[in-house]
Amino acid sequence: MTKVTSEIYQVGGSGLSGPEDASIYLIRFGEEAALVDAGCGSAMERLFRNIADCSVEPGAIKYLLITHCHFDHTGGIEGVRHRTGCRVVAHELDAVFLEEGNGTVTGAEWYGSHINPTSVDIKLQGDRNEIELGGRKIEAIHVPGHSPGSLVYLVESEGLKVLFGQDVHGPIHESLRSNKGDYIKSLNLLLSLKVDVLCEGHYGIFRGKEAVAEFIESFL
Repeated sequence: MTKVTSEIYQVGGSGLSGPEDASIYLIRFGEEAALVDAGCGSAMERLFRNIADCSVEPGAIKYLLITHCHFDHTGGIEGVRHRTGCRVVAHELDAVFLEEGNGTVTGAEWYGSHINPTSVDIKLQGDRNEIELGGRKIEAIHVPGHSPGSLVYLVESEGLKVLFGQDVHGPIHESLRSNKGDYIKSLNLLLSLKVDVLCEGHYGIFRGKEAVAEFIESFL
């Protein structure tokens, strides 16, 4: 795994779990934990070994925070939920594609796979929501564009603002119900947050406000 702070680790992604997995991050606040995204679901054993290496038991994982509906982030939802009993969180605008098992909008077809209808326990609405974990707050911010219901999650750890912004880089594609105008607005919103650390879905971890801003601006 890769340590971000003493409370946050990257536990999945290419080289850590399955080769096609987007990044998977672990947040541990006190006795409770959450995962950000679930990968494709083909490497659960490796994922949970990495979680164990962070001294986190599966039962401590209370939430699976989904950033958006695409298969490399969501194919592993049922595997994670089965092992942890966690509640799955997603924005309502993407939850619909998971619950109907839509292989086109989720991009499962891009991976030569399919996605079974997958229930979402907590469907977030609107622009901003808060989730409590271990007595601390995780802010969920709606950033449409890459998908209709894309979310980023914002936390504070060790005095740093840490943003889980999984697919800042896009892509924008008609079959994914992407919207370029919304995407540009969302990138500008992310810049306005002025975070210290960005945990991205495919490009890794960016540290320092300047490095984060430079990465985001490169897609404007």
